[in-house]
Amino acid sequence: MDFLHTVMDFVFHIDKHLDAIIGHFGVWTYLLLFAIVFAETGLIVTPFLPGDSLLFAVGVFAGHGDLNVLLVFVLLFLAAVIGDSVNYAAGKYFGEKIFTERKSRFFKKEYLEKTHRFYEKYGAKTIVIARFVPIVRTFAPFVAGAGAMKYLYFFTYNVLGGVLWVALFVFGGYFFGNMAFIKNNFSAVIFFIIIVSILLPLREILKAKRKKEPEAEP
Repeated sequence: MDFLHTVMDFVFHIDKHLDAIIGHFGVWTYLLLFAIVFAETGLIVTPFLPGDSLLFAVGVFAGHGDLNVLLVFVLLFLAAVIGDSVNYAAGKYFGEKIFTERKSRFFKKEYLEKTHRFYEKYGAKTIVIARFVPIVRTFAPFVAGAGAMKYLYFFTYNVLGGVLWVALFVFGGYFFGNMAFIKNNFSAVIFFIIIVSILLPLREILKAKRKKEPEAEP
């Protein structure tokens, strides 16, 4: 419970924590930010790390002159792409073993096969959209690797999704972070970003599920 409280406090008061990090670590902050984004996208055991909110806050601080906006954009883009590639590799080498050898309702062979077909059909859209969905973006590359998606295909849309994701939030914070409303309601803005990131994709998933359901016979 204390761990969850710590994570939630960091996410919703990320402006205060990031300010303290910059003040304490100075130029090493760039490396720390790289590590956080890499871990959030590259390690399936750390989906709780901040993603969207962190990128937006980084953009805000860059707008204040505390960070170099172009440097953080390049570093966080690389962290996202490399993280997803590592995650994909982990899925490729360990995913099938997990799905076939572990007896669990969460790791079943049919899930892997269905995911593989889904990725082959909607791969481009799925990889890009997954970037904007907390938690999902952590598991999507692993499943893509486990489902034997071709790496070149995955990498192409991994790069595209990484550019769009980092650019949207970092430059969004950079250009709009100085607005009085955002300054005075930063925690509420972060909460809004998280909710929208979850609800919009959920809406699309539910819509797609309804379309697949057979119509009731009269």
